[in-house]
Amino acid sequence: MARSLVIKVTAGADAPERCNQAFTVAAAALASGVPVSLWLTGESAWFALPGRAKEFVLPEAAPLADLLDAVLAGGRVTLCTQCAARREITVDDIIDGVRIAGASTFVEEVLAEGVQALVY
Repeated sequence: MARSLVIKVTAGADAPERCNQAFTVAAAALASGVPVSLWLTGESAWFALPGRAKEFVLPEAAPLADLLDAVLAGGRVTLCTQCAARREITVDDIIDGVRIAGASTFVEEVLAEGVQALVY
């Protein structure tokens, strides 16, 4: 069985380098043929909303919106249930292709055979 990545990004504009690194690793892994599941938690939850990734700017880094589009096209993007609720984000608010799921789904994903979990 091929290995896959589950990447949890907890940072947003509050820690731009850490945030961008998570999205960059996710997109690079997908480009290499690795299955990727990207979890938006904490302040990265805002990037599940249309247009928010376009507002994020980090010098010398790939645009976050492009990285998110790449992950949406080839992988899975999940918004944390509790993180969404704390920010009053609903399923009607989020980008098409993003799902909302909770801790039990995250645990199931990271405990699957052949999975490598990374947290940023």
